[in-house]
Amino acid sequence: MGRLFGTDGVRGLANVELTPELALTVAASAARVLAEHDRSHRPVAVVGRDPRASGEMLQAAVAAGLSSAGADVLQVGVMPTPGVAYLVDNLGADLGVMISASHNPMPDNGIKLFSAGGHKLPDDIEDEIEAGIGATPQRPTGAGVGRIYDVADSLDRYIAHLLRATPQRLDGLKVVVDCANGAAWAAAPRAYREAGAEVIAIHALPDGENINHECGSTHIEGLREAVLAEGADMGIAHDGDADRCLAVDAEGNLVDGDQIMAVLALAMKDRGELVDDTLVATVMSNLGLHLAMREAGVKIRTTAVGDRYVLEELRTGGYSLGGEQSGHVLLPSHATTGDGLLTAMGVMARVAATGKPLSELAGVMRRLPQVLVNVKVADKAAVAKATSVNDAVAAVEAELGESGRVLLRPSGTEQLVRVMVEATSEATAEAAANRLASVVSAVS
Repeated sequence: MGRLFGTDGVRGLANVELTPELALTVAASAARVLAEHDRSHRPVAVVGRDPRASGEMLQAAVAAGLSSAGADVLQVGVMPTPGVAYLVDNLGADLGVMISASHNPMPDNGIKLFSAGGHKLPDDIEDEIEAGIGATPQRPTGAGVGRIYDVADSLDRYIAHLLRATPQRLDGLKVVVDCANGAAWAAAPRAYREAGAEVIAIHALPDGENINHECGSTHIEGLREAVLAEGADMGIAHDGDADRCLAVDAEGNLVDGDQIMAVLALAMKDRGELVDDTLVATVMSNLGLHLAMREAGVKIRTTAVGDRYVLEELRTGGYSLGGEQSGHVLLPSHATTGDGLLTAMGVMARVAATGKPLSELAGVMRRLPQVLVNVKVADKAAVAKATSVNDAVAAVEAELGESGRVLLRPSGTEQLVRVMVEATSEATAEAAANRLASVVSAVS
């Protein structure tokens, strides 16, 4: 069996791959590892979830596992992932557990762990937890058994934090928010209203089964229609656990994560909050973002794909803004993980502060056509070393010049090479991508 913890915790089909037995043993092992690292006090864990039906079952298992190993449990109920991360720090806990599969379909679920302060759990601690699964240590008895409490004001605490972090009141804005029938269903409409916006909430009635179903950031069509029908200034779309957001402007045009970062970067630069006038983005961010930021005097530091790499670069350089095209944005001064609500409030605050429509603010960046072709190969390593591939890439790069870009990226889990080309026109990008894909495919 491979490593249990993936890039975003443990995830799988609930009650088949991610069973309550597994959830219990993961939680118990996490509590034991924490206790071994710090014997000065009894461990305390914050546990939250998204609304999917299996979350109730898994939350019960996680709470049982933690308490059976001697940890006290603070249950915060249905809460966005960034809300759980914030509450770990706010409540002085040693561990956070978020039960969610983010944008995945309802039958899936996951367990994501946070360390003290609300930070992503280090790989070496995850390895210790995984190594401890299946162990049969002596369990505490009597008063040594952990207690389980519900935190009644958890949502109040999180929303107060969001309001403190928002640089501008949102009075006068009319906003549609698509909550994806997910973890943001209560938090997002309330936070935006308390900040001053007029809010129309859609897909905000979770029933345990409808999370992400034809709604949210993976299905933007409903939000677009609602913005146009309501005559709203903009729309915000969250995913199932609300750690990211996308937007649409008043005309219903998509504003993706790259454009959101452009809006926030210029806002923070104007306020003197953009450290070293630098934005951190991944290699998949559109070339249009690079061109727009260069024009605005903002430098871009580029990382591999994945929020963990963005976060590493932010911490290493002490930078204040980073993110991904998917709408996963990191603001280290206010959050330890991506926070879709905080991101959305930053974008809305920029609209309110400038009086400019979102279409104009996002228009500083022109998205260049981006074509991605997945090529099945026998050996990813052979492709990387092939002279024919390197020569073909060099030739395309020479043809595109500064108005285009080529990226070949091996899949982390499959024998695939992803060929991405950006160019000033869709036809140019598609032709170049297909040409490179043929060369890649020919490597034995």
